[in-house]
Amino acid sequence: MENGLQPALPRHHYVEPASWEVERRSVLTSSWICVGRRTGLELTGPDRLAVVEVLGESVLLTTGPDAGPDAVPGSNPRLFAHANVCRHRGAQVIPHESGDPPTPSSARALRCGYHSWTYGCDGRLLRAPFSEQVAGFDRDAFGLYSVGVGTWGGFVFVCLRPEGAPTLAEELGAIPDRTTRYPLATLIPAWHASYDVRANWKVIAENYNECYHCAGVHPELTRLVPDFGRGGLGADGTGLDWEAGIGHRDGAWTFSFSGDSPRTPFPDLSPAESVRHKGELVYPNLLLSLSAEHAAAFVLTPIAADRTLIDVDLLVAPGQVDRDIEDCAGFWDLVNRQDWAVCESVQRGMSSSFYQQGWYAPMEDASLDIRRWLLPRLPP
Repeated sequence: MENGLQPALPRHHYVEPASWEVERRSVLTSSWICVGRRTGLELTGPDRLAVVEVLGESVLLTTGPDAGPDAVPGSNPRLFAHANVCRHRGAQVIPHESGDPPTPSSARALRCGYHSWTYGCDGRLLRAPFSEQVAGFDRDAFGLYSVGVGTWGGFVFVCLRPEGAPTLAEELGAIPDRTTRYPLATLIPAWHASYDVRANWKVIAENYNECYHCAGVHPELTRLVPDFGRGGLGADGTGLDWEAGIGHRDGAWTFSFSGDSPRTPFPDLSPAESVRHKGELVYPNLLLSLSAEHAAAFVLTPIAADRTLIDVDLLVAPGQVDRDIEDCAGFWDLVNRQDWAVCESVQRGMSSSFYQQGWYAPMEDASLDIRRWLLPRLPP
């Protein structure tokens, strides 16, 4: 600690490709990475396939058949996740170029186009041409490489190296309890935007996790939420109480230019939640901003030490998706672009030879989470 300030992560964690590679290989591959909404990936019915890219790896997400005596009509069938690598000669089972978007489709089986080795949606090898001529060939030993997969709140999460990693429930911790009255699982997107941000994903996460910057960066936001304009200290100077939610200016109750909305609040919210704003950071890459009648979901895709792709969805109740969203979407797009611009400025400054390490002021305590989350996971 220096002059009452806490030290941030050293420079190399943000700017050096070698450090990014260690982080990707040793930390992120054993973390639960959000890859999007289950509905957006079209994985809500039986015999579905989506190919996604996770930290440079191509992953097959599939659903099993919606059958059996215990099947519930209309329920989501079981999800499976496997590496998109044929066990025969290593070809991609489903061709998918790096950087391509997810490709949802229907699939009862997965056939590699190289030598026609064919797998079930559960990853089992079903057929390998002429393998019956190989003495002792055991199909069960040649299933696709399994990848961890789970869901929460309508989001799909993938863990590339699940062995020894925390479960998704363990990683979520108390977040499901804190958000239990928001119907996240049933919400659908009313607006989507994608951003290519030249900044390390941790810079973006830290920026999301504090509002010390809001007074100088977000004039429109601080007019809507006056507490954000007090340096992140809150109305009484003791700090923002995120668990209780943050209030708006008089007469406003949601995130939009007007502070109003043609949508009604989610029905199960507490009286405070129906007029307040909450935020959650689901490490490492899902940021949730919860208003009374919509949720803003930010999925970060780290690409390099200095580059992150961000997909943003505004999620609303199914019966209210056709109501005007522009007042809300325009507000979010403005605030987002303000954030990305300052994050890119931070990245450029951190890349200077003069920068060695930053510092956290007391009102940035939530930002310290990035150290608490990352450092124990790094190799010694």
